[in-house]
Amino acid sequence: MNISPSGVIVPATADTTTVSLPEPVHSTIKGDPGALLVAAQDCNGSFENIPVKRKKGPAPRLTEPELCRVCGDRASGYHYNVLSCEGCKGFFRRSITKNAVYKCKYGGKCEMDMYMRRKCQECRLRKCREVGMLEECLLSEDQIKAKRLRRQSTDPASPAAAATPTALPAKMSPEQTDIVEQLLKAQREVLHPSKEDVEKVTPWPNDSDQSKEAAEARFSHFTDLTILGVQAIVEFSKRIPGFLRLTREDQIVLLKSSAIEILVLDVARRYDEKMDMLYFWNGLPYSRHNFKHAGLTELVNPMYDFSKRIRNVHIDDTAYAILASIIVLSPDRADVSDHQTVEKMQEVFLETLQAYIKTTMPHDRLLLPRILMKLTDLRAINNTHCEQLLALKVENHKIPPLLSEIWDVPQ
Repeated sequence: MNISPSGVIVPATADTTTVSLPEPVHSTIKGDPGALLVAAQDCNGSFENIPVKRKKGPAPRLTEPELCRVCGDRASGYHYNVLSCEGCKGFFRRSITKNAVYKCKYGGKCEMDMYMRRKCQECRLRKCREVGMLEECLLSEDQIKAKRLRRQSTDPASPAAAATPTALPAKMSPEQTDIVEQLLKAQREVLHPSKEDVEKVTPWPNDSDQSKEAAEARFSHFTDLTILGVQAIVEFSKRIPGFLRLTREDQIVLLKSSAIEILVLDVARRYDEKMDMLYFWNGLPYSRHNFKHAGLTELVNPMYDFSKRIRNVHIDDTAYAILASIIVLSPDRADVSDHQTVEKMQEVFLETLQAYIKTTMPHDRLLLPRILMKLTDLRAINNTHCEQLLALKVENHKIPPLLSEIWDVPQ
């Protein structure tokens, strides 16, 4: 993403919801910032000294049901990257697969709820995109057929089971399937900040406000979002199979060097090419203008260019989770001590990604190389991010201690 010294991104709406913030997100982090990344491991290999415990993923179902982010109805789970109901899930799928074009009769500003979702399709589809539903998460026709064949081949009562017993042989081993299930569970539960955390982010000021205070608020908005993203990546990384078996020092090195790349990749998947906007997990659109107004000039063009290019590569939630693990487990990072162990671990995830692509998209033989080439682009953005941090430091921007620790910015 085009990111601030922290690696964050900004909204395109001039007048976003103003949520009162008792204190900035970064001010709630106490003690040694580095402790958030990797604390000393106990005998079970778990982290003990992380000062900030975040609520991630869907809230536990105690009394209130989880609600659809689009219309407010009862949600049935995560569909196309968003917690949503079955109705909005089906609506989004039909709209995208049929390339539907809708027209709002009420001015294009309908507030979406359980009543209006049936009255205005244009605003409903717009809301789906605003909250983060991704077109690339939709299965292609080949994938749908393959999924149907797999289901039929495992159902003894299905006529197709006898007719096509080997229509789609599984290409993923039990071990690889287990890895994917663990990563998807981690992705659902911890990889994206919770609604409660996002509401604590410094509100985005009106674009017409050109005061010094407004500029500082925009910068804080980015740094707050980045802190939340880094916390989520730390929690996700701890759930990557084998990660906690690495030395404490290598865990720290890998997390510090990979965080910005995973953040950029995550945001780039939500790029709206028509509007030239990036959507974050808070559901707000961010323009190039927003970035520049926050003082983040170095990253703007590289990040938007990358987002455009990645639109040509199909990266669904599963491929993204595996790819994020590959990025974390990069043995060529500076200061990694146990290169051999990290390399062997990364090979496992590379083979898992290859098997997943062969299973779900067998006809696209060049997809894996195209995806892996994006890792080179992310490295280049990582270097640009370092230049952005230096520029911000020279301009005396106050970078929160946590982000300074992560990216080794001298105080």
